Amino acid sequence: MNDVNDPAQVIERALTPRGEIQLQKRGEYYEIISNGTFLMATYNGESERLLVQSALNKANSVNRVLIGGLGVGFSLQTALRDPRVEQVTVVEIEQKVIEWNKSFLSSCHGHSLSDPRSRLIHADLISWISETEETFDLICLDIDNGPDWTVFDKNASLYHDSGLLTLKKRLRPGGCLTFWSATPSPEFAETLKRYFEDHHVEIYEVPQQHGDPDYIFLVQT
Repeated sequence: MNDVNDPAQVIERALTPRGEIQLQKRGEYYEIISNGTFLMATYNGESERLLVQSALNKANSVNRVLIGGLGVGFSLQTALRDPRVEQVTVVEIEQKVIEWNKSFLSSCHGHSLSDPRSRLIHADLISWISETEETFDLICLDIDNGPDWTVFDKNASLYHDSGLLTLKKRLRPGGCLTFWSATPSPEFAETLKRYFEDHHVEIYEVPQQHGDPDYIFLVQT
């Protein structure tokens, strides 16, 4: 039976401005590795789906959704399953991740990039969100391993003063902001409470079959 204990078969390896990125397969499942660090896989998408679903459940309106990080497409697929959603903008920095989602990973997320409501932008989310004037009902972010463990140093700004202030400007009243994290990070929860004042911060723990739980942070304006 195919499972995550099968030997990894390298499908493609490429150099990017941020180092080496690799797509590999274990049995029927795919994994993406960055500079030797595990990023994401197709064998358990529960937390990636909850990143979006928790916001869909809470926001006053869900017309326009922004997803930071394409991943293996599970977050995008979850947003598109809601008939209230009119457009999903996905910002992804890695060209190879985009290519893999259009080829090897396409069937894993139901060919979500072909949905006419999907809008894919190849860009650095941190730079893009500081330049755009667009606003969103949902902003769902999964561009690194969370506030306590960033693969790329630049991504740390997303969880601190400048990044949170920018995100707050891009979020519509009654909207929801969510973050994916590999750690529980109580310090980040306190930071969110401070920046979003009296708005309630929720933390969801998502158990994993292999390894430590994932966490989703949610705040509604």
